[in-house]
Amino acid sequence: MQTVIGWIGDAAGAVMGWCFSLCGNYGWAILLFTLVTRVLLLPLSVWVHLNGLKMVRLMPEINWLHVNRYGDKDAIAEETAKLYKREKYNPMAGVVPVIVQLIILLGLVEAIRSLIGGAAEKDLTFLGINLGWVPAERGGISIAVPVAAALSALVMCAAQNRSQALQAEQSRLNQVSMLVISVGLSLYLGIFVAAGIGLYWIAGNLLSVAQMYALNAAIPPQKHVDYAELEKSREALREIESLGGEKKGLFAHDENAKREKADYRRFFSIRNKHVVFYSEKSGFWKYFRDTAEELLKQSNVRIHYVTNDPDDQVFRIAEKEPRILPYYIGPKKIITLMMKMDADIVVMTTPDLESFHIKRSYVRKDIEYIYTPHDPMSVHMSFREGAMDHFDTVFCVGPQQVREIRKTEEVYGLPAKTLVEFGYPLLDDLRAEGADALPSEKDGIQRVLIAPSWNEDNILDSCIDGLLERLPAEGRIVTVRPHPEYVKRYGPKLESLMNRWADKTGEGLRFETDFSSNRSMEEADVLITDWSGIAYEYSYARERPTLFINTKMKAPNPNWERIGITPLEIALRDRIGRSLNKDELDRVNGVIAEMTRDPEAWREQIRRVREENIFHPGESGKTGAAYIVRRLTEAAARRAGEEKRGKTDK
Repeated sequence: MQTVIGWIGDAAGAVMGWCFSLCGNYGWAILLFTLVTRVLLLPLSVWVHLNGLKMVRLMPEINWLHVNRYGDKDAIAEETAKLYKREKYNPMAGVVPVIVQLIILLGLVEAIRSLIGGAAEKDLTFLGINLGWVPAERGGISIAVPVAAALSALVMCAAQNRSQALQAEQSRLNQVSMLVISVGLSLYLGIFVAAGIGLYWIAGNLLSVAQMYALNAAIPPQKHVDYAELEKSREALREIESLGGEKKGLFAHDENAKREKADYRRFFSIRNKHVVFYSEKSGFWKYFRDTAEELLKQSNVRIHYVTNDPDDQVFRIAEKEPRILPYYIGPKKIITLMMKMDADIVVMTTPDLESFHIKRSYVRKDIEYIYTPHDPMSVHMSFREGAMDHFDTVFCVGPQQVREIRKTEEVYGLPAKTLVEFGYPLLDDLRAEGADALPSEKDGIQRVLIAPSWNEDNILDSCIDGLLERLPAEGRIVTVRPHPEYVKRYGPKLESLMNRWADKTGEGLRFETDFSSNRSMEEADVLITDWSGIAYEYSYARERPTLFINTKMKAPNPNWERIGITPLEIALRDRIGRSLNKDELDRVNGVIAEMTRDPEAWREQIRRVREENIFHPGESGKTGAAYIVRRLTEAAARRAGEEKRGKTDK
């Protein structure tokens, strides 16, 4: 090893001697030596630069791979390796320049050690510093060398983090870590090696910056990388990684981790699963309940119920109904579970199948995915574009949804889905729960419920103070019930609102953040909302009018007008209630008086609207269960036929 280092030192010494013959001073010779080595290594630098661009160009595909195969480490590793092979990307290329620079540095150390003893002091002096001095031993002005080395490393890392294609795309933690290591190492080594080595280090760092900008000018990253697609993929990955709430600390304990792992294994240990229900929250059971209960009555099938909520009420329900098998799978692990799904039918209220984190199974291609509604509204404006495109079957609330989906298929050239005239079972439950007379008919106290959406410009963000200044009055109770998502996302804003009205809160004004009961909706004489679907649940169930405040329209699909059908949110707004603009709040009490003056007239009008827009009132659960049973029977017959043909072929 010593011999090899000696050879390297001899070679470096020869080059250094040539540089000295041109400059007559070893300080300038070291600077020239640094420049010469950079020129000689330019082809290597170009190769590393191009290799880095390949990696950045691949990043959108790799990000989408993580999105589409989130949690499936084996599949991600396998597909990433294929991408590397396709692009001829070498993940070790960045190490090569480091090794080469280390070899040159070892040679230079030997060369400087040799010339210290034989060179005249005037030839070793550069900017008042003897290049043979070791700052740790000499001190004084020589300390400027390690300080300058650290500063040069700081300049180099800052420039690379900003402008070097691959380094600029690294995480903030990675960038800061590299900066701290480089600066710290430069400062530390600069103190314990000869000042000549420190001079080489400084020159090398600054030349690296110049070289980086020259390569960026000659081979612009913008011509090789689709940065718009990169940001789009990065945003999609961030959205998935944010699932499940705030990221836990490194040593934080997840009390449900063992339970999730056990349920995940149990789910896949069961073969021949026929029907799986997927729920995001405990509150979603109400959308499945009627169908699930009827399914248990009409068949001997077992329901596999997968939920993201560890406290889902279904676990208590399953204690009394052994044919419901519940599983807790968190928001991130569900991605992998759904990709590996093996069942005949999957029923879910979550739209955007295949568009975001929930994907169709790549293990089994013949699964029938059924969308079941969680509100009675239109599907082409209130959902994102393409939200229904990857479902095989949609349970439709009423004729409007059928028209909208068929028209969407026509406009976008999509294959026809199976559309089931289903209805809205939750409405049947709400009507049963609210069958009693309104409390106001007994005690004469009018109850007004404010229950807005959580989207941009909702009532709480735009005009709640104006409403609360006008609504409270003798003989009236006003309840403000924010959307659960608003409570989760904008807690500080809600707390500020409640504090502003704390001195008015009491018998006449209430804030309700407990969503375990629908009592405030059942008892309300008038509902005030903006674009929330609660308006239709309330009016259809209680046969009472809704007062709409015209805030900014909630339209997740900006292209909804392409379908050419007026959404129910707009068409029914003035058929089941009245509307006010935000600058018309002075009229709110007069409008409420008009809306409550003739309840029977409103009841008749709302019944007509409900009959026009809801399939199978009181029979939705039976309808959905009957469809699922029929499809399971057909699937069983198909498998039996395939097995019979297989035996015949043998």
